[in-house]
Amino acid sequence: MKGLLLIGLFISFFATPPELTKVRSDYVLAAGNKEITYKLYEELSTVTKNDNKVLLAYRGAVLTMMAKYAKKKNNKKEFFKEGAELIEYAVTAKPDNIEIRVIRMSIQENSPKFLKYNKNIPEDKEFILTNYKSTSSKTIRNFVKAYVLDSKGFNASEKEIF
Repeated sequence: MKGLLLIGLFISFFATPPELTKVRSDYVLAAGNKEITYKLYEELSTVTKNDNKVLLAYRGAVLTMMAKYAKKKNNKKEFFKEGAELIEYAVTAKPDNIEIRVIRMSIQENSPKFLKYNKNIPEDKEFILTNYKSTSSKTIRNFVKAYVLDSKGFNASEKEIF
């Protein structure tokens, strides 16, 4: 039994972070899907503040999503709080990253109002509208575009930009 525990610790210590492209596509599917949310939670469990800040933002977002599935009120609160803190850390570390801003806005836009995690929506929205056209990565542009077109936070004229 101790051997299995040591092997598990060894593997988790040297685990490589998940591939960003896969995380990005799974994140889109995770909204309202418990199985995909749990899968992402496991895949991102080794991501730390020292890793890629975009992956860290995804980890934070998935933690906030896990709050929905936690059974105990305390667990819900802890998941959400830790997730929001990781997202904010990622934004602070990389304030000019449009993907991180989209992740934060998507969580804030869909968070229950009583949690009061929605103060940055106008700031992130403006950042996305201002910086979308200068985003060089086609993959990230497609990710941002898909989010904006599906979001209730952008009006019809703003969506025409995309």
